[in-house]
Amino acid sequence: MKCGNCMAVCPVYGAEIRESAVARGKIALGEAYLEGKIRDKDLMNLIYNCLVCKSCMLACPTGVKYDKIILGLRHKLAKDMGKPWVKKLAFWALTHPSLFDTGLKAFSKIQGFFLEKRGPKLRAPRAFLRTFGKRFDEDFVLPEFASKAFRDSVNEVLDVPKPQATALFFTGCSINYLYPEIGEDILLVLKKNDIKTLIPKGQNCCGMPVMVHGDIEKAKGLAKNNLDLFERLNPDYIVTGCASCGSALKHEYPLIFEGDSEYENKAKKWAEKVYDITTFILKVIKFKKPQAELKLKVTYHDPCHLKKSMKVWTEPREILKSIPGLQLIEMKKPDACCGSGGSYHLAYADTSLKILQSKMEDVRSTKAEVVATECPACMMQLGEGAQRYKVNAKVKHVISLLADSYRREA
Repeated sequence: MKCGNCMAVCPVYGAEIRESAVARGKIALGEAYLEGKIRDKDLMNLIYNCLVCKSCMLACPTGVKYDKIILGLRHKLAKDMGKPWVKKLAFWALTHPSLFDTGLKAFSKIQGFFLEKRGPKLRAPRAFLRTFGKRFDEDFVLPEFASKAFRDSVNEVLDVPKPQATALFFTGCSINYLYPEIGEDILLVLKKNDIKTLIPKGQNCCGMPVMVHGDIEKAKGLAKNNLDLFERLNPDYIVTGCASCGSALKHEYPLIFEGDSEYENKAKKWAEKVYDITTFILKVIKFKKPQAELKLKVTYHDPCHLKKSMKVWTEPREILKSIPGLQLIEMKKPDACCGSGGSYHLAYADTSLKILQSKMEDVRSTKAEVVATECPACMMQLGEGAQRYKVNAKVKHVISLLADSYRREA
């Protein structure tokens, strides 16, 4: 069946209006490649021009597993055609956690040479870097690298007197290196709700960046390390503050280990214990509602991996509505992709910016003071969008707003 329902929901197709941009077109190109009808290296560029937002899967009346198809196709292309040296280097670093960690810590000390300050905890590429990509113009901003990684600044065990449960906090890379304040907010919220929390230094990248670029072998290596860590520590639950990490642990790990009885069973076992932080607070434990007011107008952006992969959208809103004084104002299309897609926003800058501009106009229409979300990658994209399109709204993690209210109770 090739109905084209995916055309109505695909953000890339909406920006480019061409058949190769949409799931139906990519599947057709993939079939032609596997049949030997196409051998053009441009095919890789077309196949990677996808945010893997999973909107097409929700719209598909026959339930085509597009994510499985696109990951398999990217894996095949990566093996047949190779990967650019930049990706090879980045993925190699990710699979050597100690070197990756050392490299990012070192960069945090010298980032001022490459990135100039643009505000509190914001940086922008210096002029000499602007020739390296369309995105690196004067409006491009990103969070500064933390002077101290989050996992290095906290104990591996956070005890409470009478714990409701023990949860392992899977930090992910963005919270660890770019947004340590989100990690601190999550720990505060878990402590407030009487959760004993494990923050093991031995956890590594979830593997999602490697996985979506077709390097399944390296993704499996990262996943095995995390699954073995879960087995050793045996927490009651695993909690994430990043939509992409949650999607990887809960949905992608069982997928990439199909046929590997040992790790497929481990992946499925732990997938059942993975929760995003808002779902964990509301549905798994007894939630202590905040008492202090935050008089803010807030709009909420649904991260694709949270809503379309983890099927979570009501819980973040319930958390926001539980905060006294906070007014939640919905966008017209709160679940429209922001155009980030990890490195997609750099590789396909023009398309990403078209998608982002549409999202920011939706934000502007709400007149909200804060855009709340649950994905650090979305936060980076939305933060840049606010700067680039002059939208007067701060970007915050949902849990940071809850933590702000808890702090005011003290």
